[in-house]
Amino acid sequence: MVLKLYTALLSTCGRRVATVLHEKQIPYELVVIDLGKGEHKAPEFVKYQPFGQVPYINDDGFILYESRAICRYLELKYPNHGPKLIPTGDVKKIALFEQAASIELSNFDAFAASAVAEIVFKPMRGETPDPKTFDHLIKQLDDKLKAYEVILGKHKYLAGDELTMADLFHLPYGSMLKMAGSDIMSKQGPNVTRWWNEISSLKSWNTVAGGVPAGLK
Repeated sequence: MVLKLYTALLSTCGRRVATVLHEKQIPYELVVIDLGKGEHKAPEFVKYQPFGQVPYINDDGFILYESRAICRYLELKYPNHGPKLIPTGDVKKIALFEQAASIELSNFDAFAASAVAEIVFKPMRGETPDPKTFDHLIKQLDDKLKAYEVILGKHKYLAGDELTMADLFHLPYGSMLKMAGSDIMSKQGPNVTRWWNEISSLKSWNTVAGGVPAGLK
């Protein structure tokens, strides 16, 4: 049974998972969830994802939700598919990966996701965006990216000199910042600029950036 990904086509978290699926070339089938119709709140969906959020996967009967947990699972189950995106064996490299993953969640996503939500998602819900809140979040994110500049001046990627999924985790919301009206990702120092240009040019990301593809055989 091929792995099934349940998500909305443009879901940021769905595209995070799809990026890893395509980077590692793991076969999957897409099951489209229409958020506009409230399919993510339907009893059949909530039975598997109790928070009524996308995405979740069904891997031959094994149900898993939360995009970062799904991505880690994919690496653990399919270590021989595509590049290794989480270090193994070397406890220090593993620790540096976990540090980088924590940095993304606490120092990037916390601000980027909220900024995008303020300008892009609030109007979709019929709410009024607050430009001052958006500007404040972007200023905070800009301060955090100054620390990224230091980190990326020491090695090529956030966890060392090899690409990991901690880098990939930045792509959905980092790319949507421009849609929200901020060019913050293109106005950083040379190290962040190099890193961002490289990861945002990955074939796996560009395959899913416009929407999660129907699947991969």
